[in-house]
Amino acid sequence: MSARRVGVLLVAGLAIIGFAMWIASQRHLERATLTGDLVLADLERSVNAVTAIALRKGDGTHVTLKKEAAGWSVGEREWPADASKVRKLLLDLGALNIVEEKTRLAANFPKLGVEDVSSPQASGTRVEIVSPARTWALIVGKSSSAKSGYVRVAGAAQSLLAAPLLTVDADPKGWLDRSLIDLAPDRVRQVEEKPATGPSFNLTRDKKEQTDFSVSPRPVGRELSSAGVANPIASALSSLTLDDVARAGSSPDPKAAHALYRTFDGLEVEVAGRKGGTRSLASLRARSTAKETEAEAGKLNARLGGWEFEIPDYKYGAIFRPLDELLKKPPEPEKKAARTAAPRKAATPGKTGKAGASDKATPDKDTATPQ
Repeated sequence: MSARRVGVLLVAGLAIIGFAMWIASQRHLERATLTGDLVLADLERSVNAVTAIALRKGDGTHVTLKKEAAGWSVGEREWPADASKVRKLLLDLGALNIVEEKTRLAANFPKLGVEDVSSPQASGTRVEIVSPARTWALIVGKSSSAKSGYVRVAGAAQSLLAAPLLTVDADPKGWLDRSLIDLAPDRVRQVEEKPATGPSFNLTRDKKEQTDFSVSPRPVGRELSSAGVANPIASALSSLTLDDVARAGSSPDPKAAHALYRTFDGLEVEVAGRKGGTRSLASLRARSTAKETEAEAGKLNARLGGWEFEIPDYKYGAIFRPLDELLKKPPEPEKKAARTAAPRKAATPGKTGKAGASDKATPDKDTATPQ
């Protein structure tokens, strides 16, 4: 091989090595540039301009959070949203930054949960953030750790590991403002209970300093199981929350249970309850018998009127607790005295067989013995 040919090959080899090193440096530069960058450009500066957030899964579950004059609401329920939860999601989306590039192969997207949600089998959640100027769309996939998870900008070929870890829920129930009413137990003076089945009864106390409520009427001879057994009923409207909400029907359920709470300062809150399958449902209405609580009653009705709420089972059970559960069990009826034993049967005359000692005839003392 000639020296000239060797030189040409050497130059070509050096050129190839140099080109490969340049490509590697560019890829390294690209990765260095991407790491730490925001996933959704400009969103961080536009958080306050966002008017809606839509979350959707492949199985059809979806929720739309809307920003209105009164604040954020859950579109599918027409009920106020948990504003702090919405705010956190927006701030996390705005601060979402790239930790590392992941696969660009669409076939591998399902492993990370970042495939398109057009398929019912898709495990990720598509999040759309809407503002007057633009809309951002992101597919949120599986978590990688407690601080990061996999995402992909909708329509992009590149999947990413990003932080912070986003908490997204496409179920409308997950975004509801759950607070209903918080009636402090020390305000309650009386509760009138009218169960769906069983006898009606009242809980009463004459003054706030009285710790325990009296219960009347009670069946003759029946006592309370303890002095404070009825107190949980009086405190059942304290920190009452909802699990779900829907518009109330046009006509009340005639079979519903009712509980009327009266306070010392003139507020009255009536709770109507029913069971809808396995769900505990309740509607609330307030009124006032004193000027000092008129505004409070009006505020409660403005929020709660016309709605039916699914509430926790334990709260439903406390509000509509039946009278029998407050009372000692009645004494069991006395057992009947054992029947007296039947008299022994008389010996049958002429009975054959060997007589026992007790069967032997004994001469009468007064019978003379023959000489």
